[in-house]
Amino acid sequence: MSTDLIPLAVLMGLATYPFRAVPLLAPGFERLPERVRLYLRLVGPSVLAALAAVNTMVIRDAERNPVFHVGPEWLAVGLCILVVALRRSLLIGLVLAAGSIAVLRALGLATLP
Repeated sequence: MSTDLIPLAVLMGLATYPFRAVPLLAPGFERLPERVRLYLRLVGPSVLAALAAVNTMVIRDAERNPVFHVGPEWLAVGLCILVVALRRSLLIGLVLAAGSIAVLRALGLATLP
């Protein structure tokens, strides 16, 4: 198991935290224009989506070169997007996506890249 991406995850958390904390810390957040509030609310999910897309579409080959990848992970991401769009719940979508991949791996239908 590689820990190469932990500093990147910490950096992304620090980069997105101010946007996520604005509603909690800024007085009068509800008085901001609706467009600004929508933007600030979508920063965190958009970063999460970008990370999921990269981890789903790109894997490393034996020489550590990035390679385009199509696999069962795409189904899990599609399931997550569908659930989030229909239920408006990111948590339920993520749990179902992670659970579906865990089941597929347990059945031997999906392998770790």
